[in-house]
Amino acid sequence: MRRSLDLVYRLSGALAAMFLAGICLLVVLQVGANIADTIFRQLSGEPLGLLVPSYAEFTGFFLVGATFFALAYALRAGTHIRVTLVIRGLGPRTRRWVEIWCTASGAALAVYFTGFSIDMVLDSIAFNDVSPGIVALPIWIPQSSMALGLIVFSIALIDELIAVISGRTPAYAQGDIGELSRTDRQD
Repeated sequence: MRRSLDLVYRLSGALAAMFLAGICLLVVLQVGANIADTIFRQLSGEPLGLLVPSYAEFTGFFLVGATFFALAYALRAGTHIRVTLVIRGLGPRTRRWVEIWCTASGAALAVYFTGFSIDMVLDSIAFNDVSPGIVALPIWIPQSSMALGLIVFSIALIDELIAVISGRTPAYAQGDIGELSRTDRQD
């Protein structure tokens, strides 16, 4: 099970990276089109009218995909912002209970927003919503990246909650100065 979950988290991170690469590609293509247009206008007096259709909308959609698919991977890598300054001064038992409360609260919120995003995707499908740009894309397609990313993030938070409850150091805290040591967990 551990290998399967880690694979899902890595795939989620890879998808986030692919969406970021897609943003870069679209921006480079649009900038290149703008440069070619400017050069042609200076040479001939008329622009070519080159553009990447709906590039602003697509880069926004890709940003949503990159953001939400990166959540689980970033959590497991310990790169989410955490306020460890507060819990470092706590005793081992209190620190563990605070970690349980924080992780449980985060998991509950993630599950709630996951349900909300799935409902939003289903509504968009039911109402045949499309994007407002030049390319009318069914809006449920980019919304699905948010929903899928939140599903994986919810699973990752529940995974971390189980680790904390069972007394293991969660993946997000490995390497922290204030992480629970084996002797702390036995108290």
